[in-house]
Amino acid sequence: MKRGCDFLGCEVAVMGGAMSWVSERNLVSAISNAGGFGVIACGAMTPELLDTEIAETRARTDRPFGVNLITMHPQLFDLINICAKHNVSHVVLAGGLPPGGAIERIKGHGAKLIAFAPALSLAKKLMRSGVDAIVIEGMEAGGHIGPVSTSVLAQEILPHICNDIPVFVAGGIGRGEAIAGYLEMGAAGVQLGTRFVCATECIAHPNFKRAFIRASARDAVPSVQIDPRLPVIPVRALKNKETERFAAKQREIAAQLDGKELEMAEAQLQIEHYWAGALRRAVIDGDVETGSVMAGQSVGMVTKEEPVVDILHTLMEEAASALEARA
Repeated sequence: MKRGCDFLGCEVAVMGGAMSWVSERNLVSAISNAGGFGVIACGAMTPELLDTEIAETRARTDRPFGVNLITMHPQLFDLINICAKHNVSHVVLAGGLPPGGAIERIKGHGAKLIAFAPALSLAKKLMRSGVDAIVIEGMEAGGHIGPVSTSVLAQEILPHICNDIPVFVAGGIGRGEAIAGYLEMGAAGVQLGTRFVCATECIAHPNFKRAFIRASARDAVPSVQIDPRLPVIPVRALKNKETERFAAKQREIAAQLDGKELEMAEAQLQIEHYWAGALRRAVIDGDVETGSVMAGQSVGMVTKEEPVVDILHTLMEEAASALEARA
C-alpha cells in the first residue's frame, strides 16, 4: 500500500468514492483527516459551486484530497480551471474517454490525473495519453456501473499494468480481507464509496442511512435499459419505486429523440440530470421511496453509523490480520 500512499500523499491508500450529494466537504475532509484520501464528487455542479466546495473542503483539512469530474460535463474545461485555481493535487476523470485537450490541461496545471478504465485496452490507451493512475471498478459498485465484476477486472488488468502505474481497485469492497487480496494481486490501493455512506460525518439524511443499514447485497440492483437506441449506463441502487420512474423517463426521452426534439448528447445529459435530481431527493430530502438510493452490493456489510476514523481503522485491522495469517 506504500506505493498508493506515496502517490496520493496520505497514510492509508483508501480513496473515497465520488458520490454526488454525499462526497462533499464534510465527508471528504473527514476521510482525508482520518488518513485516507477524500474525493469531491463534482457531478453536475457548476464551476461556481465547485469553486465554493473546494474552498470549504480546504478550510476543513490541510491534507490532500481530489476532485472527480465527469467527462461529459459541458463545462469540463471550466471545472478543470477551478481545480487549477485551488491547486487541487489530484483530478479524477470518470464517465468515458476524456475529450481532446482535457488531459493536457489537467497535467499542465501540475495535478496528478487518475482515470477509470473498464478494460485493459482502455487502461493502456490512457497510460499512453499520460494518465498517472488507474481505477478499475467492477459492476458491484453503486451508481453508474459497467458489465464486468471487480474480481474479473482485477485479474484481467492488474498483472499487465500494476508494475507500470498505480492501480486502485473499486466495487463491492466492504472488508479489509478483500483489500489485502487486491494488494497481493498488485493494486496500490482501493476505492470505497458505499462503506462511507453511514459515516457519522456524512450529511446523508437519516432515512438514507437507515436504508443502507437495513439492506442486503441482493437489494442493490442495476437499472434496466428500456430502449436500445438510447445508450443508458446502468445505475446500481436499492430497489424502490424509482426503478419504475426511471423506465418511464427513458421512454419519454426516447420519444423526444424520435421526434427530433433532442440530439443524442442532450438526451444523455438529461439522463444525468435526472439521476442527480433523483439522488438528491434520497440523500438530502430523505425520500427513499421515489428518490434514487444508489448503493453498491457491499451495502450488506454496512451495519451501523460510525466515524470515518473507526471505519478506516477496522478495514486496516482486518487487512493486516488477513496478511499476517497468510504469512
